Amino acid sequence: MNLLAIESATQAPEPFSVSAAVSLQERRYRTIKCGDTFGVFDHGGDILSVLGGVDGLYHQDTRHLSQLDLTLGGMRPLLLSSTLGTDNVMLTSDLSNAAAADAGAVALDQGVIHVQRSLFLGEGTCHGRIVICNFGSMRHRVQLELRFASDFADLFEVRGMRRERRGDQLPVRLTGDSVTLSYRGLDGLDRSTRLVFEPAPKTLSAGKAGFNLELEPGAQATIFLEIACTPEAGSVRHPRASFLAAYVRTKRSLRAQMARAAVISSVHEDFDETVRRSANDLRMLVTMKPTGPYPYAGVPWFSTAFGRDALITALLMLPLDPALACGVLRYLAQEQATGFDPTSEAEPGKILHEMRGGEMAALREVPFRRYYGSVDSTPLFVMLAGAYLNRTGDLATLQELWPHIDLALGWIDRRADPSGFVSYERSTDEGLANQGWKDSYDSISHADGTLARGAITLCEVQGYVFAARHAGASIARRLGLEVQASALEAKAEHLRQAFEERFWCERLGTYALALDGEGRQCQVRSSNAGQLLMTGIAAPERARRVAEGLMHPRFFTGWGIRTLAADEARYNPMSYHNGSVWPHDNALIALGMAHIGLRAETARLFEGIYAASNSMDLRRLPELFCGFHRRPGQGPTSYPVACTPQAWAAAAIPAFVQACLGLSFDPDGRALRFDHPELPTFVDGLTLRNLFLGGAKVTVLISRTPGEVSVSVIERDGDVRVVTTA
Repeated sequence: MNLLAIESATQAPEPFSVSAAVSLQERRYRTIKCGDTFGVFDHGGDILSVLGGVDGLYHQDTRHLSQLDLTLGGMRPLLLSSTLGTDNVMLTSDLSNAAAADAGAVALDQGVIHVQRSLFLGEGTCHGRIVICNFGSMRHRVQLELRFASDFADLFEVRGMRRERRGDQLPVRLTGDSVTLSYRGLDGLDRSTRLVFEPAPKTLSAGKAGFNLELEPGAQATIFLEIACTPEAGSVRHPRASFLAAYVRTKRSLRAQMARAAVISSVHEDFDETVRRSANDLRMLVTMKPTGPYPYAGVPWFSTAFGRDALITALLMLPLDPALACGVLRYLAQEQATGFDPTSEAEPGKILHEMRGGEMAALREVPFRRYYGSVDSTPLFVMLAGAYLNRTGDLATLQELWPHIDLALGWIDRRADPSGFVSYERSTDEGLANQGWKDSYDSISHADGTLARGAITLCEVQGYVFAARHAGASIARRLGLEVQASALEAKAEHLRQAFEERFWCERLGTYALALDGEGRQCQVRSSNAGQLLMTGIAAPERARRVAEGLMHPRFFTGWGIRTLAADEARYNPMSYHNGSVWPHDNALIALGMAHIGLRAETARLFEGIYAASNSMDLRRLPELFCGFHRRPGQGPTSYPVACTPQAWAAAAIPAFVQACLGLSFDPDGRALRFDHPELPTFVDGLTLRNLFLGGAKVTVLISRTPGEVSVSVIERDGDVRVVTTA
């Protein structure tokens, strides 16, 4: 057995990795989210009690409902269709009866009874409506039954972790039309789920509601159901009235979000469907905080506040929705660490990695209640602040945020070694072993496959630090802090020189993945080097070599760029970080390619990712997919437990549009700029509607004409110019 085999056999994965026993792809779940609540349903709207399954209604990292399945005459109905609206609000399932006898022993042919089931979420509550219609020629008695249960499992239990002890199920509380299921956790908190039915069921018990429906030919009956994850927040409501009122509120909130952001459209319906799905996935994942809009990372595993994910999502969406960046910056400033706490890896100035609200986090069975084990969130915070200022000119907000930006820059300085490099090494064995965006335990290795040891210095993090120092300098100068600005620029240049000297690997023709604790290069070809291109740290000629290497078949699958080259020792196209394709990673690389003038390569990469989205369920880009080569007549290979939707994947398509068009903003000059715009082959024209700059807005049409791509203003409101560089 060689060293790699020995190490693979002896090193156990971290307990926090997702190891659910049922593939999300196998079940093809329907997921909906609102605020801190999300639901994972099958196509029929059921929550099935499947061993190892993720089905459920969740609130603040707890599964409040682990079963909710509907039967007709004791049998599961037949699925006719399942639709998740493009706005992601309502899940609608059409069902029908199988051949059987009705409750009165009358023959019931298949397809006589139609059931339309509608579900949506709002304010910690799942609202349901079931419409049952008799399309037969005679009267039928229909027995409809809803079975329900709650295991109150912590999300980390659902992800595969085992607990030695759990809390206690409390006695069920029943009324004529409602049932309340409750659990007292080891953290001392009571968690409850209340189900209310209208009309009241014929029979109601701790796990079952039964309805006996007498339906004349052509007649229908309607049952409303309200499932509250926070029943203590108010009195029992009437499900019929609350269904309609909550739906109106949800749609109004959605319209308000839509009015905030610019819109991409074209004359190609397939492309427009992909764009709409991406935009609405992101809107669904956004949770409104007192500090503003904040995108949760993804459903089902990461439906909570993450620092890195939100910062990158906001960066990718910045041209279309700068308010999202403002909300992210304000929230992360509020949660910025102010002291030292090794158990949560907090240090003064450090930006949040992850925040959890479940029982296991409260008990520190997992370290993520408020966890700071991320090496890149802090420089990304400063990067986003600088990019937000460049996009909007909003100096007042930056003045308010400056103390937090200054603290973040101070953390970078304290962590930096004499070369200016920033590394990570966890301060607790309970924390994440790897603390860059590739945070699985086996993602950082040497050329022979052995895992890197000691303090790890990632290549892309040095690019983030370089960009953060320049962003900090730009903000400081705008605030009149010239001495601090000059010092930051000097530190950035010192880092750039050291980076070129220590990280470039001529044998690979790219930058090393990382330096290990002894300062040795991890000579591995990885997509991490591609993220350097947008930061400006890479020398121009080397940046082009990196880009060329990423478009080589060892990296480019036809669908996108792999996280690891196919000839590396740890390459595995089915691995989370060692050979898969991540849409957000590709979007960041595309922005970098555009930054160094490689528009054709950017468009080619866009074409691959767009083609992948067209093959996905609902045209929805997942968190990641497997890194197999593109095969004729086949779509990309799904990753079994990828989140769908995922915020930074949803933001990838808008970022590709920005990259291809060379779109930037000049708030001081009151101008939008298109630098050598390029259109991918699958669209002949794009409309960008309601691009805001200051108090003005503009709508532009980008068209392919013989020999060039032109930009035309079709609507303007206020003082704003559009400048195109051909």
